[in-house]
Amino acid sequence: MKTQSTFSELLQSYFTKRLMAERNASPHTIANYRDTFRLLIAFANRSLRKPPTALSIPELDAPFIARFLDHLEKERGNSPRSRNARLAALRSFFNYVALEEPALGAVAQRVLAIRSKRYAKKPVDFLTEPEAQALLDAPDQTTWSGRRDRTLLLLAVQTGLRVSELIGLRCQDVVLGTGAHVRCTGKGRKTRCVPLRKEVVAALRHWFRERNGQPSDALFPSARGAALSRDGVEYLLAQHVRTAATKCPSLKAKRVSPHVLRHSTAMTLLQHGVDRSVIALWLGHESMDTTQVYLHASLELKERALAKTPAPKGSCGRYRPTDKLLAFLQSL
Repeated sequence: MKTQSTFSELLQSYFTKRLMAERNASPHTIANYRDTFRLLIAFANRSLRKPPTALSIPELDAPFIARFLDHLEKERGNSPRSRNARLAALRSFFNYVALEEPALGAVAQRVLAIRSKRYAKKPVDFLTEPEAQALLDAPDQTTWSGRRDRTLLLLAVQTGLRVSELIGLRCQDVVLGTGAHVRCTGKGRKTRCVPLRKEVVAALRHWFRERNGQPSDALFPSARGAALSRDGVEYLLAQHVRTAATKCPSLKAKRVSPHVLRHSTAMTLLQHGVDRSVIALWLGHESMDTTQVYLHASLELKERALAKTPAPKGSCGRYRPTDKLLAFLQSL
């Protein structure tokens, strides 16, 4: 008779069999799911006083998972959006558990019934043209790192590439001849090409001469020669935002991340009349509905729409109750 698999066995087979072999998940997905279970195991170790190899699936039931999700928000300071991303990884695992061990189906179903948390969706942040120009002027052009950083920022602002796409670029991914473009691989391993403007082509030509790398080398290396990391891009961006804020004070009130540069590209295209379907193709969105957030964020587009509508006729008056009881209710 086959013995029931332990949590340790199921978790290992989930990563090797389901994610890697069956789904051929990307390294980014595997890393995110791995971090979720690292956090879960650490929380279980503190709460249940058990090492990872001694944990069982019934101990990781719905109430325990709910406490773990609360811990992420209250103690680690994660946003509801991050909490939902961790829950998505747990749901994927418990779906696998229900298929591999039907006897644990009831435990899995209760975990799968945990709902994602709703949260307030704020308009996306983006840089205006003066802010973007101040940022591009910030890197020191007398240094190697400054010239690298300006070329990277210029490429990011014009193409709207994700930070993972930027740091994954190789010299061979950039074509500077007729029909200049950059080729990148985005989410879902989808490859797309983004055209380049003349000023970006000129900056890249200068950088290629200074970079002097092989086709397979990273386009934007660190000082040690390896490809820049995500943290490295965020660090250099934060430095240049601080410098740019001295000349453009509005940047002091904004939290500028690499993804904000991507939003800035989308807003520039939208404000210049580019169709949403083209923006979706440009940014590598799965669906055109994803670009809807930029319509909500653009006050300029709303002002244009308002200017086309006629003003309402009639004078504005103040409501005055006609009865003492209505006057009392109005005063509450």
